[in-house]
Amino acid sequence: MSSVSDLIGISGLNGLGSLSSAESLTNTPKFSKLEGYKDSLLAAEEKKQGSTFDSLLNSAMNMIRETNEYSNEAAEAELAYAMGLTENTHDLQVAQMKANISLQYTVAVRNAVMEAYKEIMQLQF
Repeated sequence: MSSVSDLIGISGLNGLGSLSSAESLTNTPKFSKLEGYKDSLLAAEEKKQGSTFDSLLNSAMNMIRETNEYSNEAAEAELAYAMGLTENTHDLQVAQMKANISLQYTVAVRNAVMEAYKEIMQLQF
C-alpha cells in the first residue's frame, strides 16, 4: 500500500477519492486569516501600552484636580472663619491639613516623575 490508489480502497477513507498523487498534499492553501494575526497582536499590544499611558496620565490629572479641590475647600474654610460665619477651628485645621498633605503628595509624585525623566534622557544608546 504505497500509492494513493491503494489508500482509496481501504474502507473508512472514502473522502480520499479526490487525491490523485502525493503532490496534491504538498500544495496546501495558505490560511488567509492567519496572515494578519501578527499585525493584530502588535496593534493590540500598542493599544494596551497606549491605554496604560492614558490611564497614568488620567490618574495624574485626577490627582491635580483633587489637590485643587482641597485647596479651594481650605480657602473657603479660612474665609468663613475670618468672616465669623463659623467658629469651629477644628474644621478649618482639617481642611488646611487635607490641602497641605495633598499638595505635598502631588509635588512628591511630580518630583519622582521628573527624576525618572532626567534619568531616561541621560541614557545613551
